[in-house]
Amino acid sequence: VQLQASGGGLVQAGASLKLSCVGSGRTFSDYAMAWFRGTPGYERERVASISENGATTWYLTSVEGRFTISRDNAKNTVFLQMNMLRPEDSDTYYCAAGRVMTSSRSFEIWGQGTQVTVSS
Repeated sequence: VQLQASGGGLVQAGASLKLSCVGSGRTFSDYAMAWFRGTPGYERERVASISENGATTWYLTSVEGRFTISRDNAKNTVFLQMNMLRPEDSDTYYCAAGRVMTSSRSFEIWGQGTQVTVSS
């Protein structure tokens, strides 16, 4: 599967953004999906992940209650709805596909990043 992320931008604190990641190929629904964020050259931080069928999700503590991950397997797409954004959420966001939803190391297929910048 190949992944293409979009939806980043520059917003003010308290605003919302919705990231999308479209996968190519017929095996999208075989993968757990996740959103990571990070600076190139540094370790990426898993923000949220979702199981293959969408029934189970996991969130980084600092985003729980503000971010929602979802997926539409019919459209090979995973979303990250980000509400009440904070300046510390500013980063490059990446979508990724993996075999184990709860293991960051299992996510080995990556899309390109999309930049999120939150001004105070």
